[in-house]
Amino acid sequence: MSADATPFAPEPELPPVPAPRTMDDALALMRDLRARCEWDAAQTHQSLRPYLIEEAHEVDDAIAGGEDAVLRDELGDLFLQVLFHSVVAEERGAFGMADVAGALVAKMHARHPHLYGDGIRRSWERMKAAKTRRSSLEEGLPAGLPSLHRAHRLQNRAAGVGFDWDDALGPLAKVREEVEEVAALIDPATGAVRDQDALEAELGDLLFAVVNLCRKTGVHAALGLDRTNAKFVRRYATMERLAAADGRRLSDLSLEEQDRYWDAVKREERGES
Repeated sequence: MSADATPFAPEPELPPVPAPRTMDDALALMRDLRARCEWDAAQTHQSLRPYLIEEAHEVDDAIAGGEDAVLRDELGDLFLQVLFHSVVAEERGAFGMADVAGALVAKMHARHPHLYGDGIRRSWERMKAAKTRRSSLEEGLPAGLPSLHRAHRLQNRAAGVGFDWDDALGPLAKVREEVEEVAALIDPATGAVRDQDALEAELGDLLFAVVNLCRKTGVHAALGLDRTNAKFVRRYATMERLAAADGRRLSDLSLEEQDRYWDAVKREERGES
């Protein structure tokens, strides 16, 4: 190593912090893009649908990642979609960004009468049910809503009109009941499924009951499952690392040997030797 060489890698340069701008600046930019950019000018509400969904997922990933700069930029991308749809609607003479903001403020005032109205706190689902008079429990829920979140919202809506357990003990007992019904469809001697269609239905009931238990204990099932998914990925990667350190591959090991590595990972997480 030469005298002027350094054993340390240079610190990576951080991206510059964008200059603060106003909502009006962002709206003016969107209007300009619609006027002067061929691609932006060609977009419609329909063509933009996939981007809205993608950007929402990227914001969710940024929240999970915990990096503020990434979250800031991804929120900007999601905000672009709000601006885009608002300007497209504005050009059609339907509504504009100010109308979107007005609808939001009005909705938030209505949802919080204890803060902006008569001072009485009310259940949002009860207010919504009384106001909209839905033709069905699922009316208004997006068709593509993920199943765990859909179950949570359906249960919330039912709870809003009084169809709910008093506490978490009810759904806990229901989970145990559904586990037994699932077990009855699996042969205890061979593990064979006795009726595949019935098992699918019972497993659906079990998942729905678990979502209800999550809801009554203040946990969102989708977030709880995300957390467990991440834990499983982390533990599995550690299993692979431990096996590689022994000169082995998990795919070459028996289930019993893999279980030993899995137990070793859990001991490592608990700080045990």
